[in-house]
Amino acid sequence: MPGTGLVRNGGKFGLGIASRRATLTPSGGSKQFVETGHALSSPLGRITISSEAVARIVGETSRECYGVVGMAGRKWLPDRTTRGIEIGGAGAGVTIDLHVVVEYGLNLAEVASTIRNRVTYEVERLTGLSVLAVEVHIEDVKRSG
Repeated sequence: MPGTGLVRNGGKFGLGIASRRATLTPSGGSKQFVETGHALSSPLGRITISSEAVARIVGETSRECYGVVGMAGRKWLPDRTTRGIEIGGAGAGVTIDLHVVVEYGLNLAEVASTIRNRVTYEVERLTGLSVLAVEVHIEDVKRSG
């Protein structure tokens, strides 16, 4: 698209973490690069971790937590591990919002606390990113089995 078009280019880094980079061309004609992910800098270079990769980690970790029956969200996408997960934040760290369905009869505060602690630990361990906040939204309770 001429003028102010948006072009997306895909790239891979050595750790198998996908990055998305958008090229913005302002009316002046010079190009700017805008990262759509979370960046880590090291003496050897820079690694950008996409929000999608972080969301997959959050999805797998939260599904393993005791008491979680499933994920909930506005969009129903059956085969997506990122259903009901929103990743935000920039610069200093990431913020995570996740919507879950919990088993009936369990202490909801304890289940939410477990999810929050496990998700924070796994995201920081696997990505090296700092987690600023994990908001757990219990959308429903269901009997299992």
